[in-house]
Formats: sequence, C-alpha cells, structure tokens
Amino acid sequence: MKSCSICKKGYYVGGTRRLLRGHYNPTTDSRKMPNLQWARIPGKPGRYKVCAKCLKALKKKSSK
Repeated sequence: MKSCSICKKGYYVGGTRRLLRGHYNPTTDSRKMPNLQWARIPGKPGRYKVCAKCLKALKKKSSK
C-alpha cells in the first residue's frame, strides 16, 4: 500500500455530488493518493517513500 514511512499518511476515498435537475447524481468514488517522494532519512540506511509534508520538515530539520 502506498503510504508515508514517517507519518503513515495513506490514500482516502473522495467523491463528488453533482446537482442535476433538482436531484443529486452520485458519481463514482475515486482514491486520492498522497504526494510520495523517495528520500533518505538521517540515521536510517536506505531510501524511503515520504510524503511532501514530511519531506519539507526533514529539510528544515537538517538545515539547522
């Protein structure tokens, strides 16, 4: 399953409801995936899939 190695953020299911002549037309649900990137985590060997939010936090932490 596609999820972040740090915060365990995964996909969620979302759909839209369209108003059609006074009635809601339920449409098919779709998966919304997180923005995962390959990154090296300091202190751990190898590369991991990390979401963009955690990647920004890692960059800030490593620059200090």
